[in-house]
Amino acid sequence: MDDTYFMKLAFAEARMAADEGEIPVGAVVAWRDRIIARAHNLTETLNDVTAHAEMQAITAAANALGGKYLTDCTLYVTLEPCAMCAGALGWAQVSRVVYGAPDPKRGYSRLAPEALHPKTEVTGGILADECAALMKEFFAKKR
Repeated sequence: MDDTYFMKLAFAEARMAADEGEIPVGAVVAWRDRIIARAHNLTETLNDVTAHAEMQAITAAANALGGKYLTDCTLYVTLEPCAMCAGALGWAQVSRVVYGAPDPKRGYSRLAPEALHPKTEVTGGILADECAALMKEFFAKKR
């Protein structure tokens, strides 16, 4: 199992979000190569601006592990995390973040590049074209 395998699972979550009328962002958390959380955006469903895929995945993973820290975990997410999510990932001490498409307007790397934990490793661009295409397709339908 590699980054592409896990990103495909996150992408499936993003498709579910799109099918539900949510912005298509999906996330999974892996611990020791085992999926412990799957999530997608629920901001419309829950009427909650903080219900991003990453936030849902952090909560589910913490519940699965029985603690608030996600050391030894990797978060796979289809879009570069925003500043809010990067801050939460930093507090959770996620060991690694792998994202698909960059978010040049609202991504953490532009708005809050120091938000992640200093030891967090970041890999971007996994299935980037597919992830970006899903977002473009979703917003094209909205307009």
